Amino acid sequence: MQTYGLTVDKFLDHAATWFRDRQVVADAGQGVTRIGYAALRDRGNRMSGALAALGLKLGDRVGTLAWNTQHHLEIYYAAMGVGLVCHTLNPRLTPAHLAAMINEAEDRMLAVAVDLIPLWRDVAPLCPTIEHVVVIDGASAPDDVIDHPARVWRYEALLGEHGASTVWGDFDENTPAGLCYTSGTTGSPKGVEYTHRSNYLHTLRALQADAVGLTAADVLLLGVPMFHANGWGLPFAAPAAGTQLVLPGRALDGASLATLMRNESVTVAVGVQTVWLGVVDHLEATGGDLPALERVLIGGSPCPDALIRKMEDRLGARVQTSWGMTELSPVGTIAPPRGAALANGSSGRPPIGVDLKLTDADGATLPSQIDTLGHLKVKGASVIERYFKAENDALDQEGYFDTGDLAMIDADGNLTICGRAKDLIKSGGEWINPNEIEAIVGRHPDVRHVAVIGRQDDKWGERPVLIVETQGDADDPRALIDLLRGKVAAWWIPDRVARVAAMPLAASGKIDKMRLRADYAAGTIASAPVG
Repeated sequence: MQTYGLTVDKFLDHAATWFRDRQVVADAGQGVTRIGYAALRDRGNRMSGALAALGLKLGDRVGTLAWNTQHHLEIYYAAMGVGLVCHTLNPRLTPAHLAAMINEAEDRMLAVAVDLIPLWRDVAPLCPTIEHVVVIDGASAPDDVIDHPARVWRYEALLGEHGASTVWGDFDENTPAGLCYTSGTTGSPKGVEYTHRSNYLHTLRALQADAVGLTAADVLLLGVPMFHANGWGLPFAAPAAGTQLVLPGRALDGASLATLMRNESVTVAVGVQTVWLGVVDHLEATGGDLPALERVLIGGSPCPDALIRKMEDRLGARVQTSWGMTELSPVGTIAPPRGAALANGSSGRPPIGVDLKLTDADGATLPSQIDTLGHLKVKGASVIERYFKAENDALDQEGYFDTGDLAMIDADGNLTICGRAKDLIKSGGEWINPNEIEAIVGRHPDVRHVAVIGRQDDKWGERPVLIVETQGDADDPRALIDLLRGKVAAWWIPDRVARVAAMPLAASGKIDKMRLRADYAAGTIASAPVG
């Protein structure tokens, strides 16, 4: 058989050839733009020539500090197509965190959205490796972008001056393609470097019918940022399937998304649940609807059943739950797009290419993998082997990666994440699993977000505290506690409840329990005892 390198440039080549006029629709803040896949492929390919003209070579890392826009997508393919590593950076992180990532990656070039130049001003003095800054998503930018030795380019000017047709994919499929850092919600952020091969196989996995299952008839709204694990791999999957792609820029508020989705007849929308709650709130306030919408794919934190039902009722669409990690590229499991809806926080089955197992705390495989709580480990072609620049592998002796999650698998093969092992609360020498409490309280229709953390207790060591963000009538803390009686052990029931106006979310959209613990310890979150 032929040798055919599994490189990600082939996805855009395919779209440009067979779906040349299918559009990428983007809103970078200056109005909606439209471009066919063939024209976008041409621009991205010529930008590869411009990057080469700047002296960037195979294996060099190109940072991006940007939103979901056409320019960002072009940079993705321009860099990866010639064997550069696209290092996506999260603009919601602090300058110190961003600088640490840029310096560890030794990025030589940085693409910066025009509205993020103020952030770059704070980061730049800490980043000596940057040689070129390319300002994207704006027709113009300040001449004095920053007092930094890096040369500053406007994207279109760079493309016009140095753009040239370039050969794509002329390297081994195991060449690094992308670099993304973990969110750091349970520890220090760590780099995950994807290869072309791993991204290619992840794309095929996502396109399976019982996974994301995109088709050329779909219109996809990418509401998950492209700096979160390659936008969940969908900037590759959409052109691979000939799917029309809608990029909302930084405008992820409910009103902006609802308008864009309605105008573009979006059929599939993807993002964390907080994004879709904003859309639901907007539709409820205005009485609007989204008649073309068929499916909404959510990830991040587990979503309570009541919120899933509310989203399905108001959006008129099927909600697909999923579970994944940056280290998995990121899809691990996903609920199917058809059939009976999954309940009780289940995230569906793993597509082909992902192997799961449950172990005990010592790493021994559990004799029964069904309906047994265990530590979740994962193996596959798109699963991390070693963190970026780490000295040792992150795998056990059988080649499995320890996710740090506790999980159960039901008789139908559906995975339910039961919390982080680090989040377990030890009270009186026994373990309490916060996830089980959160799942029960989260079923209350007026609970938007729920988290359980441990507080220090002189007698018991730790005791659970219930923290909620509510709406409507969920004002009585005793009513929330009563939901737990008879469903969990009596000594599991929290004896203190705290209400917050807005649950703190990490940059990935997950509830930030590290911040909750810090705020509670500092006294900025007040709790009341509940008898």
